[in-house]
Amino acid sequence: MIPIPQVSQVAQTIQLALAPVFLLAGIGAFLNVCVGRLARIIDRARRVEERILTTRGKEHDRMVEEIRVLDRRMSVVNSSIFLTVASACAVCLVVILLFAGNLLSAHLGTLVAILFILAMLLQAAAFGTFIQEIRLASRTIHIRNEVLYHQAEGDEAA
Repeated sequence: MIPIPQVSQVAQTIQLALAPVFLLAGIGAFLNVCVGRLARIIDRARRVEERILTTRGKEHDRMVEEIRVLDRRMSVVNSSIFLTVASACAVCLVVILLFAGNLLSAHLGTLVAILFILAMLLQAAAFGTFIQEIRLASRTIHIRNEVLYHQAEGDEAA
């Protein structure tokens, strides 16, 4: 039979579980950023897909290259999202084990520590892949010289 915990014991467990719960809120915010970036990449890819079939020459080649980079960025952001969700699941398990250990008077400290370390490693990997996506994006977001130095037809004589 499971002993009924005292209110003070439950309150202490809630205090102990509060830090991982705040961590979950931060992970959720990061996940929101990742999903937002993924949505913008997909929107851009759809616009490029529509235009790619009607272009020719250098413009077509430029759009093909852009769609390839967008495809790579989607894969990298998806990896970041996967790692972030895996990290969140590990944090949830930490909270569950904190309560289970307290309720069952089980010694789960080592397992809780290992899961927390795993959660941090997964989140660090997610941040790393996110940086990779940002670098991919920043390398491709350049205004072409023909646009930067374009002059209107009437301005050439001046």
